[in-house]
Amino acid sequence: MSPQARRDDLIRAALDLFGSRAPELVTVDDIVACAEVSRPLFYRYFSSLRELQVEALRTVTDGLIDRLAGLEEGPPPERLRAAVRGLIDVADSYRAGYIALLRSGSVIATSETNAAIDRVRNRAVELILDALGVTEPSPLLLLTLRCWTAVVEGTLLSWLQEGAVPREDLDGWLVDQLAAMLAATAAHDPTVPVVAAAQ
Repeated sequence: MSPQARRDDLIRAALDLFGSRAPELVTVDDIVACAEVSRPLFYRYFSSLRELQVEALRTVTDGLIDRLAGLEEGPPPERLRAAVRGLIDVADSYRAGYIALLRSGSVIATSETNAAIDRVRNRAVELILDALGVTEPSPLLLLTLRCWTAVVEGTLLSWLQEGAVPREDLDGWLVDQLAAMLAATAAHDPTVPVVAAAQ
């Protein structure tokens, strides 16, 4: 196995373990047992458990960015629904890692992981502006879109932890939330475009 493949394997092992317990409760011994490697080999690739935790959580944010990178063409509501479905898929795949990444007060949170989260948020705002055909957003529009990304994050955290809402209802509901927020903002700023509610 190549060095990069071995490193990726250790990250996968950590993410697998995050699926059953909080990242801060996963030890080096847990990871090497899951990956079927020795402790010395672990430290050949990672200087500390913290470094592996950060790399594993970056894998989650990279997955979110990748799902936002190339989206289908079509009317704004459909493009936005596709984006939200992609985010739901990644959050569900890396359930515990996603929760740890966004949970307030997580011991795994660092300036590095916070910067990675900001990359996801900024990409989401860029995507919406592109879908709306807006190249020079007003301050109120930017504020609206940033607030909506917070709604998406809060919704996904609650859904992952509680599962009270059926998965198939989430994307349409979240796009409807954006449509309502844009309509409210347009009442104060006529340059703000509106989108139709999801069907």
